[in-house]
Amino acid sequence: MGELTHESLVEYLIEEAYEVVDSIEAGAAGTDTADELRGELGDVLLQVVLHARLAEERGQFTFDDVARTITEKMVRRNPHVFRPDGSLQDSFPATVEEIVEKWDAVKKAEKPGRSDPFEGIPPHLPALALAQKSLDRAERSGGPERTGRPVAAAEVPDSEAALGDLLLAVVAGSREKGFDAERALRAAVRRYQGRDGDATKREGSDAVP
Repeated sequence: MGELTHESLVEYLIEEAYEVVDSIEAGAAGTDTADELRGELGDVLLQVVLHARLAEERGQFTFDDVARTITEKMVRRNPHVFRPDGSLQDSFPATVEEIVEKWDAVKKAEKPGRSDPFEGIPPHLPALALAQKSLDRAERSGGPERTGRPVAAAEVPDSEAALGDLLLAVVAGSREKGFDAERALRAAVRRYQGRDGDATKREGSDAVP
């Protein structure tokens, strides 16, 4: 095995994260996965430790710095939960909507110059997750203000199981026509975000032989 770098560890971080997802979904389906989930979370934590150790060897930051930074961020972005000193507030918002509203207000205050509601969304998320997060961001910002392109919601089944079957059928139909459903949806999301030029530039690199 060659020298460990942040770049060489990326695939393992992604793999371990997906294994956590698999364990959680198995638990939601009724399987007792507590021991498995504990182990998978440990594998993800190991990846964090390794990245922090590499950074420490380069004189950049330590694991303690990582923990301190996320603690400060959680306190700063959740004033409805924490006082500035990190202690808990005496009362909390009554609804999820209030929590999201306060969270968004703090984020906007941190970056007042941000006008793009899609900024900060990882562009390499799986296409469905990218689409979901983009639509969520647009709604929370008052609409797709960057693009002005509303998306008409298609009629969907009344259960997630049936929806999954429908999505699988769409992928099967796409495959029969020689289309790549992942690439097609990713390109559609880029158009929705107003990043058609980015999609064109990356079309070749995203292509699957």
